[in-house]
Amino acid sequence: MGKKFLIDSNIVIDYLNGNLPVSGMTLVNKVVDDTAIVSVITKIEVLGVSSNPFAQTMIADFIDAAAVLHLTDDIVNKTIELRKKHKFKLPDAVIAATALVNGLSLITRNINDFRNIKDLKIMNPWE
Repeated sequence: MGKKFLIDSNIVIDYLNGNLPVSGMTLVNKVVDDTAIVSVITKIEVLGVSSNPFAQTMIADFIDAAAVLHLTDDIVNKTIELRKKHKFKLPDAVIAATALVNGLSLITRNINDFRNIKDLKIMNPWE
């Protein structure tokens, strides 16, 4: 696919539940087939959403197969910088910083949360 993407938590859930539109499922399928990349924050968020054992297994399998990007000093410093400039919730700031530091485009439904971040490329599979 060439371009690399960081998959936001809401997209992981929508994708695994089959809730994306056909074009969005096609996009995320291509991304996942290439390399599913998520932030450690996404891992924390999505593994904590369901008490349904089947859903929990499906989510855990997805995360186990994904490349999980953990916090580094560069991501921490970029998160601090973003939080100083924008009124971000910490998880969103970490996800944005992870994408920026690693040169990834962010796939998210929450375009408004990220639209004012300079140099962050975002894609909404709902559009």
